[in-house]
Amino acid sequence: MGRIAPHYQRRFDATLHFMKSTCPPPATLLDLGTPNLLSERMQAEGYTVYNTEGDLDEHPDLVQAYDVEAVTAFEILEHLVAPFNVLRAIRAPRLFTTVPLRLWFASAYRNPNDPWDCHFHEFEDWQYDWLLQKAGWEVVRKKKWTSPTKITGLRPILRRFTPRYYAVEARRTHPPR
Repeated sequence: MGRIAPHYQRRFDATLHFMKSTCPPPATLLDLGTPNLLSERMQAEGYTVYNTEGDLDEHPDLVQAYDVEAVTAFEILEHLVAPFNVLRAIRAPRLFTTVPLRLWFASAYRNPNDPWDCHFHEFEDWQYDWLLQKAGWEVVRKKKWTSPTKITGLRPILRRFTPRYYAVEARRTHPPR
């Protein structure tokens, strides 16, 4: 694994600390999305990690091909048009997710150079909890953290005090349909 930018390192550290407290290695995980720096780090920490391939909006049932202890969805559900369908299709008994929170001082993230690198959703915490509940999950633990940067300006200052990331651990309340 190569060098990771400090802001990613902080986010990865917070995410792994959150997950490890109740799901330590050597758990077997399905990480939604293609292999990435965080899934590589999870493997290096002792987890067995599978990643999904293909369009989860078009084929939410892709998540059903894996027999795992937990599913992780770190910074991916906001990129889906219909995260409900994927969340409902998951068969694993546990789910660990992080999503960006909607910030009152910044519009939703969009990369004009990459149409796949956009957020269809940025949630308020209560909206995300409700989405999980509607998809058959019970939120058992949650945590928020900020996203400080060394950039100067009003928005970077606000990011030091306003939580940007929302981590949730959830348990399946009823089997997927």
